[in-house]
Amino acid sequence: MGAKLRVYKRRIRSVTATKKITKAMEMIAASRIVKAQRQVAASTPYASELTRAVTAVATGSNTQHALTTEVDKPARAAVLLITSDRGLAGGYSSNAIKAAERLTERLKAEGKEVDTFIVGRKGVSYYAFRERMVADSWTGFTDSPTYADAKAVAGPLIEAVLKDTAEGGVDELHIVFTEFVSMMTQSPVDDRLLPLSLKATAEAEETAQGEILPLFDFEPSAEDVLDALLPRYVESRIYNALLQAAASKHAATRRAMKSATDNAEELIKSLSRLANAARQAEITQEISEIVGGASALADATAGSD
Repeated sequence: MGAKLRVYKRRIRSVTATKKITKAMEMIAASRIVKAQRQVAASTPYASELTRAVTAVATGSNTQHALTTEVDKPARAAVLLITSDRGLAGGYSSNAIKAAERLTERLKAEGKEVDTFIVGRKGVSYYAFRERMVADSWTGFTDSPTYADAKAVAGPLIEAVLKDTAEGGVDELHIVFTEFVSMMTQSPVDDRLLPLSLKATAEAEETAQGEILPLFDFEPSAEDVLDALLPRYVESRIYNALLQAAASKHAATRRAMKSATDNAEELIKSLSRLANAARQAEITQEISEIVGGASALADATAGSD
């Protein structure tokens, strides 16, 4: 076997082994997407109804609460960025980071200082490599987040909102994550969690005027109700975002691994053609050498006669 043919066969074995790995990762990601989709579907109604309840209470009372009241001139904002702990997911994490960068630039253009909170090793590594300050970070659970993880993330964020800006607190809380639209589409989005958006408040007012408000009695007070509801609101929204991000990551991994598997198959076909051509060239050369040797031997025999 010639040297060129050995090289081709070695590369074919290597690519075939890689193909097996990418195919296995594709199948694992596909199986995880189903579970992640179910979790997203289960958590979304709770988060939506809790948001409606909080906005209804906020608009149905005259209470000025720190987590629902708009600041006249907000000076500081917190941004929670959700990325992945692992790679091999195409542009999943980089797209979320770019969305966070755009949001940060917009907030700074409005004259606000920005504190960045990060979930996922990819985001942490990105900011660490560029030597940028990070207020807090969490890693190790992005593939399969739990409500306890969301609660751990929400705690420091709620504390930052409740603090005065002079003491390191923030006036606004934003979240950047990748929304799961479909198996083929995942879009990075940014959303303001606190204070409650005017759009959500308007929807709550419309609902309240029609049905809800006459049924509300605040015990012991509207402020106490908000104190109890708003942490749950932040936790549920962060939990839903973590689940959306996990489903998006698995879908991105499946798509990336399928592309890698298809590319490996095409490369194997190409290398097989080259190997066949090299083997044919070797056979042709060997035949030519045999024929040439036979002719030379015949000529030598004829000359001796």
